[in-house]
Amino acid sequence: QVQLVESGGGLVQPGGSLRLSCAVSGSFNAIYALAWYRQAPGKQRDLVANIDSAGRTNYADSVKGRFTVSRDNAKKTVYLQMDSLKPEDTAVYYCAAQSRFRGYGASYYTRSAQYDYWGQGTQVTVSS
Repeated sequence: QVQLVESGGGLVQPGGSLRLSCAVSGSFNAIYALAWYRQAPGKQRDLVANIDSAGRTNYADSVKGRFTVSRDNAKKTVYLQMDSLKPEDTAVYYCAAQSRFRGYGASYYTRSAQYDYWGQGTQVTVSS
């Protein structure tokens, strides 16, 4: 069983920055991909960014150039650095892990239904 715990959310003004962290723990054989999703009130849950076991990354068009996903394997932690934040980035951000191999490359791990484990979410609010 895999457990994910997000942290780092909060209130920030437009143009500001936040760094989200997701600590991975529990018993598992392998994690093939980690992802960040977000869900705003009344809207569907959408992929923000994901990273595969080799460090390859994929980003939603809306966050390219502003967000960066990274991993620290020794600390078993995945990060999401968010810069130049906009009000439309306001959402609950979720960390997710995928334990099944589906291919080499982050593009194989973009469907939310394929992720096996999810964190509790952390609120990010961008407002002046």
